[in-house]
Amino acid sequence: MVTENTITAREQAEIEAANASGHTPVVFVHGLWLHASSWSRWIDLFREAGYAALAPGWPDDPESVEESRQHPEVFAGKGVDEVTDHYAAIIRQLKKSPVIIGHSFGGLITQQLLGLGLGAAAVAIDPAPFRGVLPLPFSALKAAFPVLGNPANLKRAVSLTAEQFRFAFANAVSEQEAAELYATFAIPAPGRPLFQAATANIDPTTEAKVNVKNATRGPLLLISGEKDNTVPFAITHAEFKQYEKSAAVTEFQQIDGRGHSLTIDSGWREVADHALAFAKLHAA
Repeated sequence: MVTENTITAREQAEIEAANASGHTPVVFVHGLWLHASSWSRWIDLFREAGYAALAPGWPDDPESVEESRQHPEVFAGKGVDEVTDHYAAIIRQLKKSPVIIGHSFGGLITQQLLGLGLGAAAVAIDPAPFRGVLPLPFSALKAAFPVLGNPANLKRAVSLTAEQFRFAFANAVSEQEAAELYATFAIPAPGRPLFQAATANIDPTTEAKVNVKNATRGPLLLISGEKDNTVPFAITHAEFKQYEKSAAVTEFQQIDGRGHSLTIDSGWREVADHALAFAKLHAA
């Protein structure tokens, strides 16, 4: 169980600044192979719109992309519950219920937090699958193979090659932009969350699960990039269908021509504008 003792000095300062501002907080949750700093442009946009933006890391994340690359060992063994508990500890220190925005495994964690009643509203962008989500497209298997192809990666940190990053993240941008995104953003990631998601439907104790029946949760927007190889439309839409019996607001948005890098590539603003509009509508 993660406690407030795992919150870093930077994260504590962001919490205190958000509380002091009196503004609605927005908590950004990154996924595998990206650092919290990947949200920097989103933070600027939401702050300009009047929100108090925070981008915590996962437990023990180094403070920069460069430091993350130098110390891959710190990522090894991190699982979904540990990460969700860390964000929950941060959110519980906020005076106002936040908007939560997450990408990839951050999108799964975002849905877990919302299911716990910890968000005023949430946006899950190309979110990793959870228990009950059955589609398993070939491209998703191929994107996950650098981790799932070796059972020993369960306890390891894994880095993607430029070619693997191109397929999993940057297939919908030019080769030049893909190379720039890899050089700027890619960091090691724990293998455990991918194994947890891959076995979610055969493991009743899986950590990759979401309370889709919470009728009192905040509104949720699920965003799917049309060309995403890692979390294709079939997976995100199947997550949306998991909520069909819920009385809470759940919306689905597909963004044409976009891959898994949609939060960090040159088209990031289109995605951010959708998220910002949803926040303004549902988390006044």
